[in-house]
Amino acid sequence: MKTHTPEQATVADDPKAREALRLAFENTARWPQGFKGFTAELTVNINGKEFHGPVTVKGPREVSVQLSDGEVQKWAQDQLAMIAVHRGPRTFDESDGKYTLTMEEDGHPLGARLDIHGSHSFYRVKDHRITQINRTMSHPNMAPFAFTINVEESAITQDKKHLTTKYTVYYFSPEDGKLKNVESFTDTHARVGAADLPATRRIIAFENGGVVVKSFALTRHQLL
Repeated sequence: MKTHTPEQATVADDPKAREALRLAFENTARWPQGFKGFTAELTVNINGKEFHGPVTVKGPREVSVQLSDGEVQKWAQDQLAMIAVHRGPRTFDESDGKYTLTMEEDGHPLGARLDIHGSHSFYRVKDHRITQINRTMSHPNMAPFAFTINVEESAITQDKKHLTTKYTVYYFSPEDGKLKNVESFTDTHARVGAADLPATRRIIAFENGGVVVKSFALTRHQLL
């Protein structure tokens, strides 16, 4: 029985795995090189209660949201920062390409298992697309946690790239395997110039003993 050791330093890089992940990376839509950001008008809806305000997004660490409720403002800012992380321009070698990669064809419905050694992560890849992301996170001041993202649907952009429109995240404890939460994401996008910008996001999750639906809509996009 093969044992997976993603953090094993002596593992040899697999050229087949590297090419598979590179193709998946290149098939994924990102904002163009030189992208400076955008502004938009934001509407957030939390279980029926709405909040409105302006937004400026320049990058993952440069997101400005102005809403009347501080907690909702932080939520919206975190969501837009996460989108900016995934959509921002970067090369394969700047992202997962900097790690040692190996791959195993194990017959899984979502494709081959691709281990990213040194990142506490493994993906599944099928038809030149990342179909699943598995990651374990740890921080000095909190218990470790893990999540699995299953990509369910995607759109094809004008540039013939894939842009995820629906995915589900399962959060669980890596220590005992207990499920902590599930979030279902549905996204739409708006083409502005050469960039596909976020237009709407809906998240259905379980919080404080009940199902919560949070959504936002962005309108009047302007490139910076």
